[in-house]
Amino acid sequence: MTEYAAIVKVPEYPPHLKHQTIFQTFDGLNPSESMLIINDHDPVPLRFQLESMHKGNYGWEYIEQGPSTFQVKVTKLS
Repeated sequence: MTEYAAIVKVPEYPPHLKHQTIFQTFDGLNPSESMLIINDHDPVPLRFQLESMHKGNYGWEYIEQGPSTFQVKVTKLS
C-alpha cells in the first residue's frame, strides 16, 4: 500500500477553499512526497493550474478514474 503525506477529499471542502487547500497541501510536501486527491469528477482544471504554477516540479498519476470517484497521486519532485 502506498503511503501519502496527505490526503485531500475535495468534496468535503466548500467551493472557495478547494483549490486553496490543495495548493497549500502541495506546497507543504517535501521533495518526493506525495498527496492523494480524491474528487467526484476528473480534476483536469487542477492539473492545468499545477502545470502553470509548478511546471516540471510535480508528478500526476491517476489511481482511480471514475466514473464517480477520481483519485490522483500528486508528487512533489523537487
